Amino acid sequence: MQYTHLGRAGLQVSRLCLGTMNFGPLTSEEDAGVIMDHALEQGINFFDTANVYGWQQGKGVTEQIVGRWFAKGGGRRDKVVVATKLYGSMSDWPNDTFLSARNIRHACEGSLRRLQTDHIDIYQMHHVDLGTPLDEIWEAFEVLRQQGKVIYFGSSNHAGWQPACQAYGLGVIPLSPLMRGVLGGILRKEREGRSASDMTRNLLERHRGRIERWEALCEELGEQPADVGIAWLLHQPAVTAPILGPRTLDQLKGGLRAPEIRLDDDVLKRIDDIFPGPGAPAPKAYAW
Repeated sequence: MQYTHLGRAGLQVSRLCLGTMNFGPLTSEEDAGVIMDHALEQGINFFDTANVYGWQQGKGVTEQIVGRWFAKGGGRRDKVVVATKLYGSMSDWPNDTFLSARNIRHACEGSLRRLQTDHIDIYQMHHVDLGTPLDEIWEAFEVLRQQGKVIYFGSSNHAGWQPACQAYGLGVIPLSPLMRGVLGGILRKEREGRSASDMTRNLLERHRGRIERWEALCEELGEQPADVGIAWLLHQPAVTAPILGPRTLDQLKGGLRAPEIRLDDDVLKRIDDIFPGPGAPAPKAYAW
């Protein structure tokens, strides 16, 4: 496994990050434990979760699964850089949502309890809160850091200009790197009669021409589309580690191939031709 610094911080994390969002709703706790064990055996030391994960089974369920896995011992917690998030509603009460100083403190205590740990390595704002002043947010975060409950802070689902990551040396951890499975070989799966969600099918129909070109290129390279998609992210200078979100152990094993794939300038240009992006470099080309 390859490792890199998280932005300009001294912290070193694996070039692949294990996303846990499926643990509970789609992946049983037993299977999730097998996936986490295998990830650790393969050198993945970076796990991503959030307080709301668990969804219909109950918000907080995923953190509980990870926490019980930590509690098995064997150095699991000490070896893992764990990132979790707050913002989404944990109850119907008005102050159990967003980024008020009250909710930051309350949500952190809840995540520490569910994860069965005394500190969170990376604590992230899961979304933009336009109703809370930034000075209130950062003061609350600073208190958590002084208390030793959080080491690093980050943001998720923020626009490119909200942190200008490459310019300021911030680590980038891309979520949903395969566009809800559309970049993961969906045409072959379609031919095999495998189903996809309504959202994924709608994305495919909007971009079918590009996906046909994408899968043809990956076939020419002799690589799986999902692996090439992750490899492309690893070729981007601002990216620290894409978040893999496996439902099964086989999906995790497939993703481990990506760091070994080298894409030359010609292939990168062909990918840019298929997916031309916003037409200009970030952060200028993006807005919330």
